[in-house]
Amino acid sequence: MIYELRVYHCVPGRLPDLIKRFDTITLPLWEKHGIRQAGFWTTLVGESNQDLTYFLKWETLAERDAKMGAFGADPEWLKARAETEKNGPIVASITNQFLVPTSFSSAK
Repeated sequence: MIYELRVYHCVPGRLPDLIKRFDTITLPLWEKHGIRQAGFWTTLVGESNQDLTYFLKWETLAERDAKMGAFGADPEWLKARAETEKNGPIVASITNQFLVPTSFSSAK
């Protein structure tokens, strides 16, 4: 199992818009494309309270490339993303890492 750690650094004040988009648009589309999430978090104490952090689960990097490619090209996603950003961008930047569990990790 490979875990993808993604952190969305929002434009100031736009975190609620991003959370709403994930909840009502992105997650149902991910389900359609077979993309599995392993949890979402906002920052209580830390560098920025305008970040959304989440993990995705993949069997292989090839699976990730295929499924994220299909999602990214989905006309329903492209339309919804444009609509949610009609007042400007929501996300200022994204960071991500691909992680593999250790032999003693509770996540496998």
